[in-house]
Amino acid sequence: MADAVLDQLVKVIEDVVGPDVLLGIEVDRDTTFSDDLGLESIEFVALADRLRGHYGDRVDLVGFLADMDIDEIMAMSVGRLVDHIEASVGLATGRG
Repeated sequence: MADAVLDQLVKVIEDVVGPDVLLGIEVDRDTTFSDDLGLESIEFVALADRLRGHYGDRVDLVGFLADMDIDEIMAMSVGRLVDHIEASVGLATGRG
């Protein structure tokens, strides 16, 4: 199921940044939003909106980011967000 969440998240990221941005980039759990994908704050807002559209109010990206400082947000990996989504929607991953 974790792969399904990752695959869905990659599609959402592509919707936000456009397919050209992801050309030549293999998005995996270790990909960072800032360094690897170059997401800016307005794109995080769009990402939050699309995640809420897909998962409903169970996935609150804004609330998740509110608990982080700017350095944590900038260093956040795709895997960390996948873990948050899984926890929010009640999926057990078996990762330890």
